[in-house]
Amino acid sequence: MRAIRLNEFGPAENLRYEEVATPEPGPGEVRIAVAAAGVHLLDVMLRAGEGMGPFPKPELPATLGREVAGTVDAVGVGVDPVLVGRRVVAHLGNRAGGYAEFAIIDDQALLMLPDGLPAEIAVSMVGTGRTALAILEVAGITADDIVLIPAAAGGLGTLLVQAARRVGAVVVGAAGGAAKVEAVRASGADLAVDYTVADWADRVREELAGRSVTVVLESVGGDIGRDALELLGRGGRLVTFGWSSGTAIPDLAEAAADAGVTVENPLGPRMMNRPGGIKALAEAALAAAAANELRPATTTFALPDAAAAHTALATRKTMGKVVLVP
Repeated sequence: MRAIRLNEFGPAENLRYEEVATPEPGPGEVRIAVAAAGVHLLDVMLRAGEGMGPFPKPELPATLGREVAGTVDAVGVGVDPVLVGRRVVAHLGNRAGGYAEFAIIDDQALLMLPDGLPAEIAVSMVGTGRTALAILEVAGITADDIVLIPAAAGGLGTLLVQAARRVGAVVVGAAGGAAKVEAVRASGADLAVDYTVADWADRVREELAGRSVTVVLESVGGDIGRDALELLGRGGRLVTFGWSSGTAIPDLAEAAADAGVTVENPLGPRMMNRPGGIKALAEAALAAAAANELRPATTTFALPDAAAAHTALATRKTMGKVVLVP
């Protein structure tokens, strides 16, 4: 089969489209003919040789990619052969291997694809969608809230904008550049602003006309994250789940205490140990997409162009979830 291989840590160009042995499913495993594979910022870090939290640097050579959708192609011993030919989606976890024509996964990790749901949508929801639902569980957004979402044109941000609007909240979406701002507006945000403009926070204050932001769903960090925190009124909630800028919000604990706001992180142990587990979140995310309640935006690249996908994602030139397709 053909797969994207990383033989040496470093720049995106180190991702090579190569011929490798087709994997065989072992006991309790299935092989998926991959129709779509998700690309994540975590993959960019791992490619560069940077581990993150529970995700250590992979052993080389490696095939990255933790989210796949496709069709069961073969099954191992102990797996019901009726699965062959079924459309499925799965999160591969630390096993990875999604950037390939075929991927192996434990049969217990499989989720059946709802009828009519495209593979690229499903692969967006099995990882990014379940994370969005975990964030929303913690945020507890209601129709009384004014919600600010930096990075609102990204894979997570697009879903969070849609979800906050569905419950009736006022939604302020921030993104970088005119095209992304327009995409945020199209996702349903009441106000869309360009956070690369120096006075973006002042514009938000002006548009809100004396009202304060009550919830921030923050994943950018750095100065943008700090500006977002300062838009919160006293008693507001900062839900933080990353820093795509490369740095955390400066002096977060002190700044939050001074502002009189609470800070919560919905990911890590909290997400992994939630009642019902994370597989239930993925099932709920797929169901929401099938019902057209949440619809992820995607930017697709052909599998051989994985290096270009990494470059575009790292330089913030993508919108929505980045997906590789055959």
